[in-house]
Amino acid sequence: MEIRERIQLLLVEMNRGVYEKEREISLSLLAALAGESILLLGPPGVAKSMVARRLKKAFVKARAFEYLMSRFSTPDEIFGPVSISRLKVSDKYERVVDGYLPMADVVFLDEIWKAGPAIQNTLLTVINEKLFRNGDTELKLPLKLLVAASNELPTQGEGLEALWDRFLLRVICTCVKQEDTFYMMLLNDSDEVEETTCQWQISNEEYAEWQKKIRQITVAADVLSCITEIRKYLSKVEIQTSEVHRSVYISDRRWKNIVRLLKTSAFIHGRIDVSTTDILPIYHCLWNEPDEYTNIRQIVIRAVFVPYVKELTSVTLSLKSDLKVSRVREALEKARQKGDRRDDDLLITDHFYYQVENHGTGNTYIFIVDYKNMKEYSTKDAPMVGVMYTDPLNPKRTIIRTFSDAVLLKEQGAERVTLFRDSRHLYINGVRFPMKRLTGGEQQQLWLGNLSITDRDYETELEVISAKIDKQVKGLRENIFVTEEDKKEIDQYIATIRKEIAWARVDVRKLRYGDE
Repeated sequence: MEIRERIQLLLVEMNRGVYEKEREISLSLLAALAGESILLLGPPGVAKSMVARRLKKAFVKARAFEYLMSRFSTPDEIFGPVSISRLKVSDKYERVVDGYLPMADVVFLDEIWKAGPAIQNTLLTVINEKLFRNGDTELKLPLKLLVAASNELPTQGEGLEALWDRFLLRVICTCVKQEDTFYMMLLNDSDEVEETTCQWQISNEEYAEWQKKIRQITVAADVLSCITEIRKYLSKVEIQTSEVHRSVYISDRRWKNIVRLLKTSAFIHGRIDVSTTDILPIYHCLWNEPDEYTNIRQIVIRAVFVPYVKELTSVTLSLKSDLKVSRVREALEKARQKGDRRDDDLLITDHFYYQVENHGTGNTYIFIVDYKNMKEYSTKDAPMVGVMYTDPLNPKRTIIRTFSDAVLLKEQGAERVTLFRDSRHLYINGVRFPMKRLTGGEQQQLWLGNLSITDRDYETELEVISAKIDKQVKGLRENIFVTEEDKKEIDQYIATIRKEIAWARVDVRKLRYGDE
């Protein structure tokens, strides 16, 4: 049986009788196989302790330890009491660890931030190195997973930052949301049988062997590029219900452990190298405050699709450039055929624009095709509707187009305007402005023979990009650790990309057959 199928069957058994905790249980198992720890953040009564108990079912003959912390908790209660007999006979300060944390495979510590400094400092070594010093002996712990829980974040300024950083995965737990699932929970009177086992459990030998194989998993360059993209945007995370942007700090150690988590995901999915489809769940590793959670997930989703968005941007920019050349050539040719020479002395800027004088800063331009096709001034006719916006490629320049494009309206400084023209002027919102013309003796080549339309098969390129996106979406949806909520976020983002592809296909048809 493939490892992926084995883990899926194991998760089915672990989730049996538990309601809407699939995310918490699957991520806890991922953390256990990666040798990491997980923090469950949520109010009381949302089955946080149940998650830890279910993780015990993942391993053969696993021993569990759980404890509710308080500010009065002592190291003896967590790591075992001091052995009086050893102290008397051998004068050695050793703990009786049997039945306590040092001998457990799965540990659950509730209200973790209430633990005192002595417990916290020992936990740092336990979590990071899986070691416990007992007297003069260093014990290698059997610990596979430490699950901590709290209904609050650690208080700042109390030295809890190091322990907080040790919990690689941080999951926000909530009450049951779906009404039908809530009813099922209410009406389920059966008692949970904690000691039931299943054939999919992982033995200690398998666990050790899997750790070796996980270390051998490779990380491809595209995955590292995706991580770079995520790091870039973590410096300006949007905060919900606020216009403030926050820089989220992620330590180097944390990034190192995240890569370990990615390798584990790749191994579970039966691959020998990490794929970008493994990356999405790491947003659970990247937030420090709950209000960062939503935007960081969006950052990770966008980063996963960056290569395809860049390809699409390259195609659309080239396509729009070709469409400009085609339209200008067509407009100039029509003007010649009609014998229309009224605009022959207008100055052409950057091949595609006429300049409007005395407007704004003097850097206002109108697209040649739009100006030539514009109606003459008349009190009987309604003016044409246009849009005026800041050129995204040159912020010092204002562009006027004779249509109201929803995309252009989103550009910086965009506004709707009414437009007319006569033989020598442009009327913007009823105000007349002269057009910049050639001075005496100047000549200008109106035909754009120096610009050519690229020989690109845009339709094929768009199909290839679309196929790559479909493949990536499929890979993400098949990831065991991607939730239904994640999938909805993916679908929403992909819908915006597909709109861009659809608009590009419209431009391809315009380039091939003209605007009509």
